Amino acid sequence: MSVRQAVAASLSLVLIVTGCTSGVPVRSTGVDSTSTTVTAPAGEEGVPTTDPPRSTAGLPVGDDTRVESVVDGDTIVITGGTRVRLIGIDTPETKDPRKPVQCFGLEAAAYTASLLAVGTAVRLVYDVERLDRYGRTLAYVYRLSDGIFVNAALVADGYAQVATFPPNVAHTEELTQLAGMAREEGRGLWSACGGEAGAPEPPSAGTAPPPVARGGSGSCDPSYPDACIPSAPPDLDCGDIAERRFRVLPPDPHGFDGRDGDGLGCES
Repeated sequence: MSVRQAVAASLSLVLIVTGCTSGVPVRSTGVDSTSTTVTAPAGEEGVPTTDPPRSTAGLPVGDDTRVESVVDGDTIVITGGTRVRLIGIDTPETKDPRKPVQCFGLEAAAYTASLLAVGTAVRLVYDVERLDRYGRTLAYVYRLSDGIFVNAALVADGYAQVATFPPNVAHTEELTQLAGMAREEGRGLWSACGGEAGAPEPPSAGTAPPPVARGGSGSCDPSYPDACIPSAPPDLDCGDIAERRFRVLPPDPHGFDGRDGDGLGCES
């Protein structure tokens, strides 16, 4: 081979090699690329990403479910239509048809709804008693996305008072401390309601005042004409009062008549 022929052969080899290595580089997979799908790392454009599930290892043992609706500040409805009453707290009343909405009641309901939007995953943790006299499930509620203890949040931010009903007292000390701080700092209802949490809003013009209780004292609920039992809140059960077998008239805010609907409260 002449020198001229050797140079021409070298130039041809360079062109072949350059053509094979130009363009978009190919990721080697070690197998036939026609049968291999290469997945881009999470976070690259066009690839959906999801946050890893948060650990619930730090939460107490309980039942996981989802919120269907919020009834008021301290009562929610979960999957299946079960009503859940948050243990250890009491928010101002908004649902009694005989009385005006209590001070900060609407705000408390709205705050609970903001914490527990429809579909929110929650964990229910129970105390000694599983149900109240109304058939509602009694529970401490934790939001699974971040572990927020909802009962405590309502108290700490001034949307609820502490309501202790033995034997369900697992968090009484914690809730009492939070309520004390909220009151000292004038949070929520502690400043909005003139220092009296849950005080009723003044009736607006043209609104009839609530009915006067027996004896004119204003402290006895007219649903119980034969016994001087205060209106809710807080919710009471038969273990909290001494009266037995007394007349019960609608709407029976404490539910003393139970499920038999015979017009008598606390028969046993």
